[in-house]
Amino acid sequence: MKYIGPKAKKCRQQGMNLFGSDKYDRILQKKPYAPGKGPRVRSGRKSPYARQLLEKQRIRTLYGVNERQFRCLYADASRAKGQTGELLKQLLERRLDNVIYRAGFALTRLQSRQFVGHGLFKVDGRRVTCASYSVRPGQKIAIRDKTKDSPVFAMIRDAHAKYLPPPWLHVDLAALLIDVISLPEPKDAEQAIDVRQVIEFYSRV
Repeated sequence: MKYIGPKAKKCRQQGMNLFGSDKYDRILQKKPYAPGKGPRVRSGRKSPYARQLLEKQRIRTLYGVNERQFRCLYADASRAKGQTGELLKQLLERRLDNVIYRAGFALTRLQSRQFVGHGLFKVDGRRVTCASYSVRPGQKIAIRDKTKDSPVFAMIRDAHAKYLPPPWLHVDLAALLIDVISLPEPKDAEQAIDVRQVIEFYSRV
C-alpha cells in the first residue's frame, strides 16, 4: 500500500489543496473523502464549534502560520478600526512569504517560506529572513543579486508567463522585482476560506 504523507492527509481532511502542489489535486481527485473513511461512509453532522475549529485549522495550514502567530493576527485585526474579518484577511495576505507566492516568484507558499528563510529576498534593499514580515504600500521586494541566475528562478520565470499577479502588486519579471502598490482587498485573499467561523471561534474563548 502506497504511503500517504501527513500533508496529503490534511488536504483530504479539509477537502482542499492546502499546499499548492499539483500532486495534492491528484490525490483529492482519487480520494475525495477524509482519511480513514471509505468513499461511501458519510460523515456525521459537525457541531458549530467543530466547524469553526476546522476552518481555523484550514486557514492556518493554508497560510502556513502557527497557533500563536494566528492568534496574534486575530488580536491585531480585532483591535484595528474596520471589519475584523476583512482586516484578518489583509494581514494574512501582507505576510512576506505570501506576497512572494502571490507575485508568482514561488510555486507554493511552502517554497516561498523556504526562500525567505534562506535570505534570498530583500525589502527596500535590506535582507529579510522573517516569513511573517508584513509589507506596506510603497515597498520594493527584490531577489538578491547572487541568486537571480539560480536554475530555480529560471523555472519560475517560465511558469510566470501564464500567471497574473493580484492588482495590489506590480511585478517586473525581467528584474525579478515586486512593487507593493496598495493594500490587498478582501477579494484578493483566498476565496475558499470563511473568516466568520474564525471570529466566532475566538469569541467563545
